[in-house]
Amino acid sequence: MMYGHFAGMSASWLVSLLVTLVVVGGVIAMLATVARGLPRTSSHAERMLAERFARGEIDTEEYEERLRVLNAAHR
Repeated sequence: MMYGHFAGMSASWLVSLLVTLVVVGGVIAMLATVARGLPRTSSHAERMLAERFARGEIDTEEYEERLRVLNAAHR
């Protein structure tokens, strides 16, 4: 009778471990999926370009062209 008790304990431990691994794996997969959908943060160069545009050092046409060049370089 004691053998059956210990066998049941080890089986429940194994099931608990498997459930925990599935839950943790699911959370990791969900976070990875969400992270892929987030927009990338702007680079330092893009921020500097935006600052120059805001100060009036460059016009809209030059800003948009330089931004296109920067974005093409990131791909």
